[in-house]
Amino acid sequence: MAGFGHGTRRNPRSRGRTWSRTGPDSATLGIVGLVCAVAGFFALGIVLGPAAIVCGWLAMGRSWAGPRPVPALVAVVLGAIDTLLALVWLSGTAGNGLL
Repeated sequence: MAGFGHGTRRNPRSRGRTWSRTGPDSATLGIVGLVCAVAGFFALGIVLGPAAIVCGWLAMGRSWAGPRPVPALVAVVLGAIDTLLALVWLSGTAGNGLL
């Protein structure tokens, strides 16, 4: 008899239906990474750039293979540009103060 939870299904409720996931989903991480990357162009680029790269990488599922969500890929690219610009800016300001 297949009633009262003793049927063929081992787990009658999936994790998505019970709202018991332990972390944010990939869409949320992609948006957070995108916001960090855009905000990093205006302030704290040395901190927000790597944060955008990490959030985008986690949103892509930690791999470059397969289909990737667009916000996650944009977050990784903009975060890398943001980090590079912040490092160039820091090295430029450090070089002028020594002489």
